[in-house]
Amino acid sequence: MSLFVLSLLMLSSFSVIPFTHADSGMIGVNYGRIANNLPAPEKVVELLKSQGINRVKLYDTDSSVLTALANSGIKVVVSLPNENLSAAAADQSYTDAWVQDNVKKYTPATDIEAIAVGNEVFVDPRNTTAYLVPAMKNVQSSLAKFSLDGAIKISSPLALSALANSYPPSAGSFKPDLIEPVIKPMLDFLRKTSSHLMVNAYPFFAYAANADKISLEYALFKENAGNVDSGNGLKYENLLDAQIDAVFAAMSAVGFNDVKVVVTETGWPSAGDENEIGAGSANAAAYNGGLVKRVLTGNGTPLKPEEPLNVYLFALFNENQKTGPTSERNYGLFYPNENKVYDVPFSAKSAPVNDSKEKVPVKSPSHVGQTWCVANGKTSKEKLQEGLDYACGEGGADCRPIQKGATCYDPESLEAHASYAFNSYYQKNARGVGTCDFGGAAYVVSQPPKYGKCEFPTGH
Repeated sequence: MSLFVLSLLMLSSFSVIPFTHADSGMIGVNYGRIANNLPAPEKVVELLKSQGINRVKLYDTDSSVLTALANSGIKVVVSLPNENLSAAAADQSYTDAWVQDNVKKYTPATDIEAIAVGNEVFVDPRNTTAYLVPAMKNVQSSLAKFSLDGAIKISSPLALSALANSYPPSAGSFKPDLIEPVIKPMLDFLRKTSSHLMVNAYPFFAYAANADKISLEYALFKENAGNVDSGNGLKYENLLDAQIDAVFAAMSAVGFNDVKVVVTETGWPSAGDENEIGAGSANAAAYNGGLVKRVLTGNGTPLKPEEPLNVYLFALFNENQKTGPTSERNYGLFYPNENKVYDVPFSAKSAPVNDSKEKVPVKSPSHVGQTWCVANGKTSKEKLQEGLDYACGEGGADCRPIQKGATCYDPESLEAHASYAFNSYYQKNARGVGTCDFGGAAYVVSQPPKYGKCEFPTGH
């Protein structure tokens, strides 16, 4: 997947490239082309320039695109596709020819700053993992042959599924079967060439799969209670930072705590299937807008506060020929007609602007009219207590009214207190799909709950 982030990108102050040390973060965009209705590359370059976007990542080395990007002032990451990895690993003459035909031919007019060798190779059904590091080394040798190795870096985007554990972030670790064969050799290569590890990170996937445990605000860079890492005491204000630090921790665990990271894909879909909880234009605008502000502060993650956060948003356009769920075709910042899918902030001071047709920060309300969330009295006490603890803790519900002596402490029962907490969380998350479940411990009602004299709110 890929992600591009908006025009905000970047003003001239972002003269920092993601493969050298930077004092502030940068934002780029993924220009995917799995569609039959996209503008001509020349028009795309004009769109990028009109929006102030000066970094783009491609998924191939298409001649028309690279030619259109010549003398544009836009820095480019090109890709060697997974299907080329076996040939690239086996034969240096293959990578010599590939670099000459797909890279050297276009430089220096087209400012190619990096090559992504493969993409999410560890989950490639063609089983190309064994070819990755040999291919990277051959491409590097070919760059050196043409005296391009000083200007162009090599890396390979990693999916978070390469991690065996990512929570808490301090316990991040790579899957054991990947460490010796490919992770260590790749990180050693990146260290020796002063390149970054490319990482594709999508808080949307984590939220959609765990909406009963992860706060929407936490996923969308909104104000929230945050999460404290039980392993090192660091506090996380958003899910993306936690995902990135899990990668840093995993690298440190195998002896590579000095390799830097660039997020080569991240984004949020503006539409999705019914079961894709959280998909929607308002959430996409909130995520990308919050991300842009997050990056432009220049601060690193809690684990690496001095390292700028460099990110490529996914994606420039909605791509109508992508397969899979509806969300796959709806990550774009722009429609193929070049209109914006939703408004996004163009500076760190701007607040995200929601799509005018969708006022709530979820894909769609789970019910129309006034609804409430209450505890399922048939659920075990353990599950109710677990849900109550989450809602009042990580979930950020307002549980002050159910404290002893407060307005909703009576009746003093687990079901009543859990209902109040579940409803607070549900209303706080705009009554979104999946926000009244708590592992089956809660359900939605359309009549005001009755627990003593306590009045349940219908909004926050």
